Order: sequence, then C-alpha cells, then structure tokens
Amino acid sequence: MAEPMDSDGAEYGRTGPGGAAAGARPSAGAVSSGQFLAPREVMIVLPGLLLAILLAMLDNLIVSTALPRIVGDLGGVAHLSWVVTAYILASTITTPFYGKLGDMYGRKKFFISAIIIFLIGSALSGLSQSMTELIAFRALQGLGAGGLMVSAMATLGDIVAPRERGRYMSYMMVIMMLATIGGPLLGGFITTSFSWRWIFYINLPVGGAALVYLIATLHVPAKKVEHRVDYLGGTLLGVAVTALILLATWGGTQYAWGSVQIIGLALLTVVAGVAFGATELRAAEPMLPLHVFKNRNFSVTMVLTFLTGLAMFGAMTFLPLFQQTVQGESPTVSGLMLTPMMLGVTVTSIVAGQVTTKTGRYKVFPVLGGGIMALGMYLLTGLGIGTSRLTSALFYVVLGLGMGFLMQMVSLIAQNSVEQKDMGVASSARMFFQQIGGSLGVAAFGAIFARQLTTSLASAAGTGVHVSASGGQLNPATVNALPAPVRHDVFFAIAHAVQHVFVWAVPAAVLIFALAWFIKEVPLRGRAPAAEAPSQEPELVS
Repeated sequence: MAEPMDSDGAEYGRTGPGGAAAGARPSAGAVSSGQFLAPREVMIVLPGLLLAILLAMLDNLIVSTALPRIVGDLGGVAHLSWVVTAYILASTITTPFYGKLGDMYGRKKFFISAIIIFLIGSALSGLSQSMTELIAFRALQGLGAGGLMVSAMATLGDIVAPRERGRYMSYMMVIMMLATIGGPLLGGFITTSFSWRWIFYINLPVGGAALVYLIATLHVPAKKVEHRVDYLGGTLLGVAVTALILLATWGGTQYAWGSVQIIGLALLTVVAGVAFGATELRAAEPMLPLHVFKNRNFSVTMVLTFLTGLAMFGAMTFLPLFQQTVQGESPTVSGLMLTPMMLGVTVTSIVAGQVTTKTGRYKVFPVLGGGIMALGMYLLTGLGIGTSRLTSALFYVVLGLGMGFLMQMVSLIAQNSVEQKDMGVASSARMFFQQIGGSLGVAAFGAIFARQLTTSLASAAGTGVHVSASGGQLNPATVNALPAPVRHDVFFAIAHAVQHVFVWAVPAAVLIFALAWFIKEVPLRGRAPAAEAPSQEPELVS
C-alpha cells in the first residue's frame, strides 16, 4: 500500500511536473505550504485567535449558570431548553459552511463576519423582552458562533507549518480549559452582582477586541477564483443535523422513543443523510468533500472526535449534580472542583505540543490519551456517597491527563491529513463530529442516568423515600432540604446512577484507545518550501 501524503499533503505542495500545484488552483485566502509564517509573526496573530476561542467557549458556559434567573425574569419555563438548543443547532449547522467557504473564498472575511454576527446576536439577546425573542437571538448568536472556533483553528493551519503547530494548539487548549473553569464562575458572579443580561453584554468588549485585533494583524493572501457553492449539499446536511439533534434532545423526554415524532425525525435523518452523501459525490465543490475520508488518518480522527464528544460531554454532564447533591457543594464551588481536571489537560497538552514540535512524533499521544482517559472513566465508576473531595479530584486529574494528550493531537492529525485547500474542511469536520457526538452522548447517557435513578428511587420507596426522578424534585436545593434519612437514600440513588453512566462511558474510551493504534505516523513538514518535500501519494482506506 502506498505511503500516505505527508503533512497537509505533499502532492498539492509540489510545483514540479506531476505536482498538484501545477494544475490545481490554490485555495483563496490560504497561505500556501511555502508561505507559513515565522514564529514571531504567528505570535502577533495568535492573541486574536485566542480571543475568538475564548469568546466561543465562554458563552454557553456562562449562559447555563444564568438560566434560572432568565426564567424568573422572562417566564416561559416550558421553552427553557430552547435557549440552549437553538444556539447548538445554529452553530452545528453553520460549522461546515464556515470551513468550506473559508477554503473557497478566503478565511479572514468569514472569520470577521462570524464575530460580527455573534456580537449582534449577543447584544440582541441581552435586550430580549420575552423568551421567544431570546431564543431567536440565541439562534442568531449560534449562526456566528459556528465560525469562531473553526475559523481560529483553520487560520492556525493556514499560517503555521504542521511541524510547529502542536506548540500553538497547546496554547489554545489552555484557553479552552481556563474558559471551562472560569465560565461558570463568571456567569454566577455576573448574574448575582449585576443582571443576567450582562452575560451577553460581556461578549461585546471581548469580541470587539478580537475583531479589531484580527482586522489589524491577520493578513493572508486572497485570490479571486470562480467557485460553485454546494447549496444543495449544505441544505441537506443542515436538515440531517437538525433532525438528529432534535431526535437526541427530545427522545425520551418531550416525546417517547417510539412516538411518531421521534420515528419521523429518525427517518428524516437517514433520508437527508443518504441524499447528502449522493449529492457530495456529484458536486463540483462539495460542502464536505468525501475524498478526505479516503485518508485513513483523517477517518480515524473523525471517529475519535465523535467518541470523545460522546464520552466526555455525555458522561460529564452529570458530575455537577453529583457534586451539588452528594458532595454538598455550591454551584460556584462545583465548577472549581473540576480545576484538577483542567490542570491535567493543561500539563499534557503543553507537553504533547512541545514534544511534537521538537521531534515531529505524535502517534504516541492519542494512544496514551485514549488509555489514560479510559482509566479515568473507570476510576469515576467508583464515585459514591463516601468518596472524598480529594479522591474525586485525583480521578479528575487522571481524566484530564488523558484529554490533554488526545484532543489537540486529534486536531493536528486531522489537519495534517488533508491538502492545504481543505484546511477549513478538516477543522470544521472535527468540530462537527465532536458536537454531534456530544449531543448524542448527552441524550444516551441521560436515558441511562434516568433509568438507573428511577430504579434506585423505586427500590428506596419501600423505606419511605417518595421522590420522583422527573420534574423539579431532584434539583440540589430541594434534595439538600430533605430529612436526613431520606436525603441519604436519594444521595445513594444519584451516586449509583452517576456510576452507571461512567460504566457505559468506559467502553467508548477503550474504543478510542484501540482506534488510536490505527493512526499512521506521517512525518510533519516544517516551513521549508514544499518543493523540497519528498513525493508521496495519499493512502486510501482499505
């Protein structure tokens, strides 16, 4: 079997006979393989990219903290979930568009547009006078948010050589982790000290700074080239994603799994997905080019990304409930309790980035990450009513160490597996599969949690516990106000349900570890002109 293309794909970087550069058009707005920026120039642009990532990460984390206050002010508790769902739907649907259109017409214009749309949506969300208005403006926010993370990651791929990219990705991971820790804390402080409206207004100075900075410092060459936008493919992808996310959100909660609505959404997902695949095979410039999946490394990383989203975002959704009930923490302290995990992520992401830059070797890190992550998930199956804060903190550290080795390397390998003209596609595909995995994970583990909790509470009913797993009876304030004997049994039921969630998360993490071994280590190219790179051909999935 032929060797895989090196780095971003040696075949498109060659300028000699037979090289793709001789007959193929370079992507508009992308820095060619011989035009990667020097480290000093990258460090000038990097703060703007980090601000955009901070903006994208903080928003949902801050908003979730303020939801009770929003309901108290605007009413409409029945539509509360749509404040989050509208944002997720809009951002997930637009993610592939930003990646592909950035590849086609130039990264900077779509990056700037995404920030502007996000800021308009933020301002209007803060001015909302009803739940309907807030949901609509959150959807507008999501239309911009879909381009923030993707554009930042793809821009990094445009301006930094693959050999050096791990170092800068570690900076991005640190920002993501700081946002994960600081988001709930900042959201609680703003909501308590000022008003929930300021959780949206706070985006304006941060986003404004990112906007001005990127306009001033981000300079990538753009070429006017005729393109044919794959509108049909984009529309079908949007329909399939919308149906899938609604299915995951509503299944087993708003509608029974066997209901007409859920079955209809499942059929719509399949039909739209099949039609999308057929359209992409015929499109002149497909929204999600299927040829990138012929590269084994790219396909493996997309599966790893999906499983990571499934395991991480799905399973960890239930940790705050455990912390605020069984461990008796306040919402603010609950967020701080995850700090050990973030420290673990920060340490290993920096180590992985530095080692990859110095040695060019990277396969060991996703393998290590998958294995350590599986160990962390297994340790979390031991959470119980007697688990001390120190013990749970150690479990979180182990999980964080695995995440740090895995997550940024998956991004690097995905970008490393495509041609430079598909850099946006690689970045958006990674975000897309992670969001889909997270949405399905929350739904799947939510069903597992609810079933186990209902069973445990039913068993405890004979001892005088009459608490329902549905409705508002299991919010931390209500549970902590129960009589001591009843509270103990409810704590036991919650802990047992959380354990059960992580029992089911372990196989997903083990599968990540197993699949990581199928990654083929391809030498990372530095900033040397592509003409000096060895000639290699892309490897097809067998």
